[in-house]
Amino acid sequence: MALQVSTQQLEYLVAIARCDRWADAAAEVGVSPSALSQGIAELERRLGVALFERDGRRRVPTADHAEVLRYAEATLAATHDLERWLAARREGATGVVRLGMIDAAATHHFRDVLRRHRRHRPEVDLRLAVSPSRDLLDRLARAELDLAVCVEPAEVREGITWDPLLDDPLSVVAPPPSGTGSSSVAPASGTGSGSVAPASGTGSGSVARSPAGWGPWVSFPSGSHTRELVADALRSAGASFHVVAESHQPEVLREMVLLGVGWSVLPLRGLDGAGELDVVRPDLVARRLVLARRSAAPDDAAVEELAAALRGGAR
Repeated sequence: MALQVSTQQLEYLVAIARCDRWADAAAEVGVSPSALSQGIAELERRLGVALFERDGRRRVPTADHAEVLRYAEATLAATHDLERWLAARREGATGVVRLGMIDAAATHHFRDVLRRHRRHRPEVDLRLAVSPSRDLLDRLARAELDLAVCVEPAEVREGITWDPLLDDPLSVVAPPPSGTGSSSVAPASGTGSGSVAPASGTGSGSVARSPAGWGPWVSFPSGSHTRELVADALRSAGASFHVVAESHQPEVLREMVLLGVGWSVLPLRGLDGAGELDVVRPDLVARRLVLARRSAAPDDAAVEELAAALRGGAR
C-alpha cells in the first residue's frame, strides 16, 4: 500500500527536532500545541510505528524516530526545491522555448535580442531553428515550435496568429562590373544542366538601369513568401522575372550575383559583403516580418517573456 503522509505532518516532525520544546515547535509551524500533537499522532498511525514515548512528563524519540526524521528532512528539501522551480517556471526563468526564425532575423534583426535573453535567462532552454518562412509556419502548425519570426503570410492560416514586427527592405542588386567576365558559370544544383551566361549588361563594365534590361535572376525558391513579393514588385516596375538559380539563403544568392550568374533582390541590412554588390534600386519592396504563434497554445511564462523581448527588439 502506498505511503500516505502529508508534508505538513513531516514539517511537524522536523520542527520538533529543531526546537527544545513542543510549544516552540508548534509556534514555528504556526499551529497550536494540541494541533501539533494530533498531527504527530496521525503520522504515527499512518506509518504504523511510534515516534515518541513518554519519559515522565517528557516525550522522547523512539528507536524508529531517526529513520523517519531523515526521510522527512529529505522529502521536505525536495518539496521546497520543487516549489522554487515552479515559482521560477511561472516567472519565465526556466523551461523550454522552441523558436523558429528566418536567417535574416536570427543573424541580424534579432541577434542582440537573443544574446540578451540568453544572458538574462540562462536556465531557459532556448532551441533555435533557422529555416524559410513556409517551413517555420508548417512546423508551428504541427506544434513543433512555440514562436516563429517569419515573412508575413499572404493568406490567413487556420490556428495561427501573428503580430507585425518590422519591415525589411529588399533592394535590386547586380554583379559589380569588375567582377564579371565573358566565361560561363555553372548553375546551382537543381537549376538545370549546362552553363549560365553572365547577367545581361554586366560584362562590359556597365549596368542597365532601365528595368527592361534587368536580369536574369537568382532568387529565393519557388513558393516562398519573399519570392512572391519580389516577383510582383519587379513586374510592377516593368522588369521580367526569369529565374536561373535559387537558394533560400541570402548569402548564397549574393555569391551567385558576384559570380555573374544573375541579378537578385536581397535584404541588404546585415548581409555580409553587401558592399561588393552594385545596388541598382534600393528598397524596391519591403517584406514584413511577423511574430507567429499558435492561437490555441497554452500560456507559458518563458514563451511570453521571449515574445515580449522580440516585440521590444523590433521597436
